[in-house]
Amino acid sequence: MTPQLQQAIRLLQLSTLDLQTEIQQTLEENPMLEMDEDSPDPAPEQQKESESENDANSQDSQLDMEKNQDLPDELPVDSEWEDIYDVATAGISSAAQASDDSVNDFLENQSIEGNTLAEHLLWQLRNMSTSETDFAIGVAIIDAINDDGYLTESLEEIHAGLAEELEIELDEAEAVLHLIQRFDPIGVAARNLRECLLLQLEQFDENTDGLAEARMLIRDHLEQIGSRDYARLLKSTRLSEDELKELIAFIQTLNPRPGATISPNRAEYVVPDVYVRKVNGEWRITLNPEAAPRLRINPLYADYVKKSGRDKDSSYLRTSMQEARWFLKSLQSRSDTLLRVGKAIVDRQRLFLEYGEEGMKPMVLRDIAEELEMHESTISRVTTQKYMHTPRGVFEFKYFFSSHVSTADGGECSATAIRAMVKKLIENENPRKPMSDNKISAFLVKEGINVARRTVAKYREAMSIPPSNERKRLT
Repeated sequence: MTPQLQQAIRLLQLSTLDLQTEIQQTLEENPMLEMDEDSPDPAPEQQKESESENDANSQDSQLDMEKNQDLPDELPVDSEWEDIYDVATAGISSAAQASDDSVNDFLENQSIEGNTLAEHLLWQLRNMSTSETDFAIGVAIIDAINDDGYLTESLEEIHAGLAEELEIELDEAEAVLHLIQRFDPIGVAARNLRECLLLQLEQFDENTDGLAEARMLIRDHLEQIGSRDYARLLKSTRLSEDELKELIAFIQTLNPRPGATISPNRAEYVVPDVYVRKVNGEWRITLNPEAAPRLRINPLYADYVKKSGRDKDSSYLRTSMQEARWFLKSLQSRSDTLLRVGKAIVDRQRLFLEYGEEGMKPMVLRDIAEELEMHESTISRVTTQKYMHTPRGVFEFKYFFSSHVSTADGGECSATAIRAMVKKLIENENPRKPMSDNKISAFLVKEGINVARRTVAKYREAMSIPPSNERKRLT
């Protein structure tokens, strides 16, 4: 495998953000390359070209690539990426339900940048008026707090670890623990979920309606709340159904993982590689003009190389020009391959674009590879960390690939479509009597989709939907 082909494969593997970083680095290292500022990028509306224009551009690029036998127009790579380049590798009860994140955001913020939880707590400890002994105890306690905000060691173990250096009593460590438990975020340094939620209730005024009852439910009936055993709760607490419903709703506003609100991770963003739009009743796909800047070979240096001939002084520029040409060809190959694969996906998943997840067709990498006469490894690289902006949201190319399940009439249904059906059934179920996996399976079988109970359970768990006993709630 030539170095030029390796470069083309590497660029194909990169995400849009990584590609922009690679382009910027190449611009800094290669004097022959520069930004093509004379030819501004077309506006998104001007990108709505006809399919024939896209095909013509692709064919022109392919003919140009065929002139140079060292770099093929396609990238049928049989070897593993790892053979050439190094690749980086990458119990709390359900008393409070986490809300689902939208998958349709143009920019998905995966995390919040900031200090670690330990740094955040230490900063607060340093700003407290404490003795040197209490400060040392506080540091030891903070060191034993995990990312969720819970104390991972017992107070006795922490005291025993400090006993050799500090002559302190257990109640001194207890006092410092109570101090840290009032730090931000509220509920931190708790020893269990019950203590965590009770600490959060302390921030409310004692005259708050229902505060005493909420404290009683957490202190004495937390397990029953987690298991949705409402019949036993009503009997043991002697509360009315409406009162219990309001109290549980109030408890669910508390945070069972207070430490998770403090995250040191940096924000990660998604930039779509292609746009999919419906034009005159047909679905069209175009490259995102902002995904990669327009580059060209510096005409001044190119003219100098042409006039200087083969003298030694111009050898560096001649080498740089050759590398620049290969880089531009690799970028063009990447764009053409992205466009071809994206178009093949859109052609097969028109029903999804029209009707949503329930219209998704089964599709595997081999289907696209055979249609485009490419290797499956190439399709895999194209679909990894590449995103498609559609009227239904931004999706990774890989999202459109799913296994198939046989139907009663001998046809096939995609796993994505079945997951959508399962989710829809659960959303419309009676919250007092949620549907079990067996009932969902039986309903789908009646609709002609042969899905076993364990398959329904697998899809439900993949969507982070709890089982029927945990979905039960008062209405």
